[in-house]
Amino acid sequence: MKKHLIVILVIFSFISCNKIETHQTLDKEDIKYIKSLNLLTDGENIYKFYSEYKKDVAGNFFTDRRIATYWIDNRNPKKNEINSAYYKEIKKIDTVFNAGATYTPYILVTKINGNTFKVSVDGDKKEISAFFKDVLREWKTKR
Repeated sequence: MKKHLIVILVIFSFISCNKIETHQTLDKEDIKYIKSLNLLTDGENIYKFYSEYKKDVAGNFFTDRRIATYWIDNRNPKKNEINSAYYKEIKKIDTVFNAGATYTPYILVTKINGNTFKVSVDGDKKEISAFFKDVLREWKTKR
């Protein structure tokens, strides 16, 4: 019983340490990695970033130029997903705050060409709401 409790606490501590970050709080190696995925260019500024796992596996963010998400599966590269859209390419953005018990809140991005992708974010309600409001404001001013 005691071992189970310790395992649960360790797992919870890994899950709970994911937080919304900014360009200033991300490590230089994280920025370099995101650039290697062609999701960030020199001079582009990440406003808010969230990873539901490790940053080299998953990332969801928006910048002064685009909205982007990635999932990298090192065991099976066929499962890799890398999506982004510059604000001018976006037809609409839907925010889903209550995504159900097993899903994190997300933004559904619909591009002008009809393609869609989800950008997940988690935290307390205030942080999630601020992420949604900020990305919508950025899109509305840059489209």
